[in-house]
Amino acid sequence: METDLTTSSKVMNTYQRLPISFSRGEGAWLFDLEGNRFLDALCGISVTNLGHCHPTITAAIQQQTEQLLHTSNLYHIPAQQQLASRLCEITGMDNVFFSNSGAEANETAIKLARLHAANNGNQEPLIITMTGSFHGRTLATLTATGNAKVKQGFGPLPAGFLLAEYNDIASVTAFFSQYGHKIAAVIIEVVQGEGGVNLASADYLQQLQTLCENHSALLIADEVQCGNGRCGQYFAYQRFGLKPDVVTTAKGLGNGVPIGACLARDSAAQTLSPGTHGSTFGGNPLASVAALAVIDVIEKKQLAQRAMDLGQAMLDGFAFQLKGQQAVKDIRGCGLMIGIELDRNCAVLVTEALAKGLLINVTNGNTIRLLPPLIMSDAEADLITDTVSDLIVQFIKSA
Repeated sequence: METDLTTSSKVMNTYQRLPISFSRGEGAWLFDLEGNRFLDALCGISVTNLGHCHPTITAAIQQQTEQLLHTSNLYHIPAQQQLASRLCEITGMDNVFFSNSGAEANETAIKLARLHAANNGNQEPLIITMTGSFHGRTLATLTATGNAKVKQGFGPLPAGFLLAEYNDIASVTAFFSQYGHKIAAVIIEVVQGEGGVNLASADYLQQLQTLCENHSALLIADEVQCGNGRCGQYFAYQRFGLKPDVVTTAKGLGNGVPIGACLARDSAAQTLSPGTHGSTFGGNPLASVAALAVIDVIEKKQLAQRAMDLGQAMLDGFAFQLKGQQAVKDIRGCGLMIGIELDRNCAVLVTEALAKGLLINVTNGNTIRLLPPLIMSDAEADLITDTVSDLIVQFIKSA
């Protein structure tokens, strides 16, 4: 049945959707209802990191749908236990709680941090978050998010959060000096996605870890968008030699099948117990099998290293093609997480790119965000670089 996109929809009006629908995908490409193809440089916001309809993932999902979709966490789920073991091997963490999304994974981390604090005599726990951050849209994760605009109208918001300047250790140190043992945790995106593809410095991250260790505060790494091979190692924090106490992830973990995970180590891993937290769908057989297949492909194909190499090639290409464009304030990235910041609002480039057969995103108003698939070819990477560069140059000329 065809859908007329011009008619009124019964879906709540929470998205500013582009006037297009897709019928199928293959690798780095999506095809609309008329059969036109579009190079996907967004991956559903860092979800389909392995491209669309990856044969290994598809086969794993198909096989599982013929056996068992769901039982609930009232029972043991072998695939879930296998997935937890794989993630712990990758991270050095001790255990995992599975949910359905990144917001839920971060909600788990917040609850864990508060309960961990209470168990250690801190009845007024505070969690430090960062400007420019995005941690989800539940009330707690919305409060933790460092963007005032997305919070408007949703008060009263939960108490217990402090907002520090991103990549500014003095700002964090000041809170530790003021509140001391009341600081239960610090939550950080090593690479901020929604905030404009902002990268924390290695020195800042190391100092942040030292601060947390010295004050017995948990360090929580939000890897929902930057994890699962995208930034050059399985998780972005691993590039900086960090050892967080808690790690959250989602998005690319299931390559389109909803799944979230909150990993913990040492005392943090012993915090949650039966009755303190739960999820009906979290880590069910289908989601766990899909995620296991994703990890297999990323590791066997060395796609994290591929992301690092391809990302650097794209950054070099952008630097060359946009050289001398004064309106381009910065070109930055970590693996295949790339941001090009302009000195003006450039949201119009999303629709202009669509007209050129390319899917991109503009975040923070003035930063073109690219999250292309880890499996794309060199030629597809070049096509993204060339098309985006041309769009930017023409956009600047027409201003």
